[in-house]
Amino acid sequence: MQREITHSGPLLTLSGSLAQVGWSRQPVLDCNLEAARFYCFRPLQRFRIKRWDYYAVFTPQRFFSATIADLGYAGNIFVYTLDYASRDLHEEGLVIPLAKGVVLPRNSQSGDSRYEGRGVKLDFTVDDSNRRVRVSWPAFDGGKGIEADITLEVPQGAESMNIVIPIGRRRFYFNRKINCLPARGSLRYGDLFLELDPKTCLGSLDWGRGVWEYRSFWNWASASGYLPDGRTVGLNLGCGFGDLSNATENALILANRIHKLDQVTFDYQSGDYLKPWHFTDNQGRLDLSFTPFVDRTATTNLGIIYSEVHQMFGIYEGFAIADDGEKVWIRNLFGFAEEHRARW
Repeated sequence: MQREITHSGPLLTLSGSLAQVGWSRQPVLDCNLEAARFYCFRPLQRFRIKRWDYYAVFTPQRFFSATIADLGYAGNIFVYTLDYASRDLHEEGLVIPLAKGVVLPRNSQSGDSRYEGRGVKLDFTVDDSNRRVRVSWPAFDGGKGIEADITLEVPQGAESMNIVIPIGRRRFYFNRKINCLPARGSLRYGDLFLELDPKTCLGSLDWGRGVWEYRSFWNWASASGYLPDGRTVGLNLGCGFGDLSNATENALILANRIHKLDQVTFDYQSGDYLKPWHFTDNQGRLDLSFTPFVDRTATTNLGIIYSEVHQMFGIYEGFAIADDGEKVWIRNLFGFAEEHRARW
């Protein structure tokens, strides 16, 4: 049973416990992380709280992503881009001690996310109807440089996948995923210049806040695209951590409306990630194959702090059934699926 949150309020009570647990179609909870109470010695808490804004942009030729993250003990800034035809993938990142200079907003509906330093500038801004992603990294890829100025339109009344779940007794995960945001603007990478057309380009956001166990594992899958009839279609699937008995983040996003799925199984071979993946749910509403063609492996090793992600890019085929019973056939939908292991 999935518990839908419909009433606004704080994320945490005065005692530091979750005020509500479940999922919602809109961000209705205030992310009052200052109320966290999982350590007796409260100054240590900031080193365990994780916060990030991850933007992804899907174009017909290329994928682009930029992230600003504060992991408590360090900031993490990274940008990468993938050419579908050539399979060329390039990524660069920075680790910022104590996250100095990293700014992230309290909630996902407003505020700025930014970092500027070491010759790099990332600036994510939000207003009522748009999200703007600006990146300037002149030294990217040996001096080729990468520059982006992309506006993601939030359609009126658009729904998003919001979830808040406990992790063990004292930890939690609070997340918002927005798929299928029409994208306009420009991306320059070396001599390549792309003008983004919202009729063919879409963006997405992964906005995460929470406190994880030191050893963590999760799977995540996402896609944003268009159906032949012109409607947008998105996928957000996840599992692997936390108490999912009251809510999962699994959803079909059809024409900017959430069609909630229950439990979804990721069937894949860990360690041989380029083999086909298979996704099914426990209600017969989802059956997808995913054929990867690129393995983005990102590893951070700082001794006791370690992270390894295998983010596979590929093509989704199959079907998902909407809340009204419509069988939505998914064909040649580009997206990604990942496995992430961390000590953090």
